[in-house]
Amino acid sequence: MTGYSYSELFDWDLYFENIVLSYFGIYEFGKSGVAFFLDRQQENGFISRMAGVVWPKSGQHFKPFLAQTALLYVKQSDDADWLKAGYFEKLKMYLAYWLSNEYDSNRNGLPVWNSADHSGMDNQDERAGAIDAYVCEGVDLAVFLVREYDAMSQLASKLGYIVEQKAYQAKAESLKTKIQTDFWHEEDGFFYDINVRTGQHIRCKTVAGFTPLWIGAASADQATRLVTEHLTNKERFWLAYPVASMAKDEPGYRQDKYDDETCCNWKGTVWVPSNYYIFHGLLNYGFDGIARDLAEKTMEHLLKNERTREYFNAETGEGMGLDPFWGWSVLGYVMLMEYEKAYDPSDPTTEIIVPFFKDILEPRRQSS
Repeated sequence: MTGYSYSELFDWDLYFENIVLSYFGIYEFGKSGVAFFLDRQQENGFISRMAGVVWPKSGQHFKPFLAQTALLYVKQSDDADWLKAGYFEKLKMYLAYWLSNEYDSNRNGLPVWNSADHSGMDNQDERAGAIDAYVCEGVDLAVFLVREYDAMSQLASKLGYIVEQKAYQAKAESLKTKIQTDFWHEEDGFFYDINVRTGQHIRCKTVAGFTPLWIGAASADQATRLVTEHLTNKERFWLAYPVASMAKDEPGYRQDKYDDETCCNWKGTVWVPSNYYIFHGLLNYGFDGIARDLAEKTMEHLLKNERTREYFNAETGEGMGLDPFWGWSVLGYVMLMEYEKAYDPSDPTTEIIVPFFKDILEPRRQSS
């Protein structure tokens, strides 16, 4: 499955789209997707973050989502044995590569993005630089890595690998602590990326700063400041159709991409996956009312447009990018359901429940 008409498949898209598919009882694409990318792994552990020919990313390592995707499949299928055919070892190599000299040159345990393009927030050069910049120790990257360690711990447990289970859990806890301390800017009350060359915070407010909520890395006070001073601030992120991918009071903020930009725009538009992880982060800290508001607002984005779109104008709700887009944007349709049922399929420790939409899909399968 891919939401792209040009048939490319990207790293975190694979994960979020398999969450969508889990609602229909479809899980085989999780295994085949993970196996496909692991089968393309280089000897040093590197895996290109996309599959296809239109937008080759031969120098950008797969974002930390492979283990989470594998776990999503295992929880639905109750089949972990396939990982014993070399795939668990390949996952270990791919994760280790994030702390190689290429991505962690100062050996402090905080890997860098190759660029804004690598981060998936394509044109946020203010925070992550142009192609091959290797300047940004991304707070979102560190959060994704914690989630991968948690997923690897869960996979190791299912395989009976007790040593690996404990080791990855320890890695997750250690990095979570580092996120809370190193990326936090007390004066601004925000989680910023870090410039690997200067050691200073990159003081550009984007949705990446909310990712620590997704893993519970923020203290209660930090979470409160994040939400009250920034997230729900109508002059920053909580625009008419939240959440803006870049704060409105940032110099680079804009809703339209430039004519010469071939990439997508993350300078202030709304993307459903970031809404999704912020939504669950809010629930982690008891901001249930705001979480529900966000779920309702996200649904408004979708219903305002005749077809599901790739991303949205945060000021008008107008759909932007690919038309239609049947990928991760579909998550916006299930956020309210997840709120009502207190269900989070993206939590590595959550068991996948009976698919909500299976009864809708089965008659179509039988009649085809």
